[in-house]
Amino acid sequence: MPTVQIMSVIGSAVPTPLRKLGLLACWYVVRDGEPISGPLTSLSDAEAQRRRVSDFMLQA
Repeated sequence: MPTVQIMSVIGSAVPTPLRKLGLLACWYVVRDGEPISGPLTSLSDAEAQRRRVSDFMLQA
């Protein structure tokens, strides 16, 4: 079964449009190390997305 996790990035790894908004960090939901959503602007959004993906995978 694939592993779904949250990955955070900071500084110059944050996409330029988000840095221009003043964000210094963002989060991605990754499956087996590959981004499947994001960039997300809050950890709580990333956690909710991870739960939705995990629930979907369990039902499939």
